[in-house]
Amino acid sequence: MSAAYGVAGVVLVVVATVLIGVLGVRFSRTTSDFYVASRTVTPLRNASAIGGEYLSAASFLGIAGLILVYGADMLWLPVGWTGGYLVLLVLVSAPLRRSGAYTLPDFAEARLESMAVRRVASVLVVLISWLYLLPQFQSAGLVLRTVTGAPVWTGGVLVAVVVAVNVLVGGMRSVTLVQAFQYWMKLTALTVPLIFLLLAWRYDGAPGLASDTPPAFDERTTVSVEMGVTVDVTAPVQVVVDGRVDGRTYEHTPLTLNTGEHHFDQDTSVTFPGGAAVPHVTGRPATTDRAWALPLDGREHSLYATYSLILATFLGTMGLPHVLVRFYTNPDGRAARRTTVLVLSLLGAFYLFPALYGVLGRLYTPELLMTGRADAVVLTLPGRLIGGVGGDLLGALVTGGAVAAFLSTSSGITVSVAGVLAQDILRGGVRSFRAGTLLALAVPLALAIAARHLAVADVVGLAFAVAASTFCPLLVLGVWWRRLTVPGAFAGLTAGGLLAGTAVIVTIATGPPGGALGAMLSEPAAWTVPVAFTVMIVVSWCTPGRVPPGVARMMVRLHTPETLDVDRGTWRPKRV
Repeated sequence: MSAAYGVAGVVLVVVATVLIGVLGVRFSRTTSDFYVASRTVTPLRNASAIGGEYLSAASFLGIAGLILVYGADMLWLPVGWTGGYLVLLVLVSAPLRRSGAYTLPDFAEARLESMAVRRVASVLVVLISWLYLLPQFQSAGLVLRTVTGAPVWTGGVLVAVVVAVNVLVGGMRSVTLVQAFQYWMKLTALTVPLIFLLLAWRYDGAPGLASDTPPAFDERTTVSVEMGVTVDVTAPVQVVVDGRVDGRTYEHTPLTLNTGEHHFDQDTSVTFPGGAAVPHVTGRPATTDRAWALPLDGREHSLYATYSLILATFLGTMGLPHVLVRFYTNPDGRAARRTTVLVLSLLGAFYLFPALYGVLGRLYTPELLMTGRADAVVLTLPGRLIGGVGGDLLGALVTGGAVAAFLSTSSGITVSVAGVLAQDILRGGVRSFRAGTLLALAVPLALAIAARHLAVADVVGLAFAVAASTFCPLLVLGVWWRRLTVPGAFAGLTAGGLLAGTAVIVTIATGPPGGALGAMLSEPAAWTVPVAFTVMIVVSWCTPGRVPPGVARMMVRLHTPETLDVDRGTWRPKRV
């Protein structure tokens, strides 16, 4: 894709985002406007905004990249991320709205009447949100690097600046308008190019994936390695190298890559002959196309990994701070339920498309399997299948959609973290909210620049695992079990946070080891979620005298429709 078209797509989305965000300034005047848009957002607009912030880089780029690499196993990701809202609808959406809280720590304090539990919840909100922001900034760098050749850090800085402007000037009301626009932008950016890609695939004879060999280059192909990567070569192959391979420098020099591992440095070009097998990044399977299309055949301990992934995505959604804060912006519990139903429809429509990009990428961009940049498949396909001005225009549209994904999700997370920092660390109010916004963006941006690049969907999946292991038990038991005690909630949050957090740190810092231990660390939800629930329940049973004294009134408030007033202990119709 031409760099000029890519830059144009980025600029248009950024300008539209800023203009819509500035529009929100006209309506944002109070603290309630900044935190929860004064609880006046309609279900359709709120559902569009939820779709906008929920469909992050992991959804727009990551799912297609993981399907390109691992195949059918990764189809559970969109199913789980959509199904998580069904669990949210059934268990917690309306009670959360009735709780009257601004943030998750607010709910924890209101339900358990404990500042200690609130502090733990605040720390977890910040950590989960930073973990979620890290891949957004890294993926923004990948996109700008792909379309313009700019340094990787520039994408993260651009996203951070635009998000800061939107959140600082308008708070939640401004962010709601921006995110609602960005959902429809992302849906359009995936749908329109895909129509042309499928037509091009049909014109090419509609090739399928049924061979018993790993992917190979159809013709002589030059692969540009933009970030250092170690790959496995399955058979000796004669290549031409311009750059550094295995620590030695070559200038358009023929080289034989023997079977085994080889390291390509950054900015190295390697030309493969037609028919050569595509090397795979070390640690990823060199599966045949037939095996790639079968479930439970692509990863080590795939059955465990699949069930753990399902558990993390289904239960982790309710523990994401930037998702839950949205339900506090609805006028009442009924509107919160209607919002959730609409979100299910909007997410279901969007998630029909990333899998098709992954399949087409397996056919037409197999070189991404060796560059470590499988997330770029959505950006690469328009230029590969269509080319010319049409490919450039479609590529610019996809690029704009990717930027919208980073901006919308980053905005929602930033609002959540800023709200927690403003209330629990700073003095509260609009000025503290703005200071918290800068802090919420600065830390993950620095980590994104310093840390090694990771697959965006993998890191987001880890954030879901931490959320499922901490806030899911707190919300489910807090809403539905009156015997939950302060020590039980504190112990469960701590146990789930420490166990899942340790798995995340090991996976991100060094990569998981092989075997069963590696599978348990890279997909920890299957054991950390049951441990967190068990600890919370057992400790509560052992401390029956620590049930909060106001639990009866709080439980009535959570489960009574808003048309009834229970604030004074009697049920009376409210004045509407």
